[in-house]
Amino acid sequence: MSAAELEAELSEDERAGLELVRRSGGIHQSDFWKELDVSSRKGSRIVEKLAEADLIERHDTVYNGHNTYLLTPAARDLDFSLLMAGDMLSPFIGEEEIDANSDAFSQWIMNLAYES
Repeated sequence: MSAAELEAELSEDERAGLELVRRSGGIHQSDFWKELDVSSRKGSRIVEKLAEADLIERHDTVYNGHNTYLLTPAARDLDFSLLMAGDMLSPFIGEEEIDANSDAFSQWIMNLAYES
């Protein structure tokens, strides 16, 4: 079953939960159910259904001193196109300090201009 078909079968609360995770880019499960205004039990069930359908990913984490999950959109939902210039990924990805005068950045900008 495709992701679109899986999404079509979601309840209203599950769709709202999926949208919340996508919109936030990542949210702790302990905040997830509060944002949705559902019980922690119902929130956990929503998360489980979305994770089993591979629509979101759960990552073990510690938040405010408690073990919880960080909920993130499924990797297939991420759009990296704005970081690309032709086949070059932005040179700033992973860089601690950005040097706008670097050769890598200049080449990336030239590729952006070439695509236009």
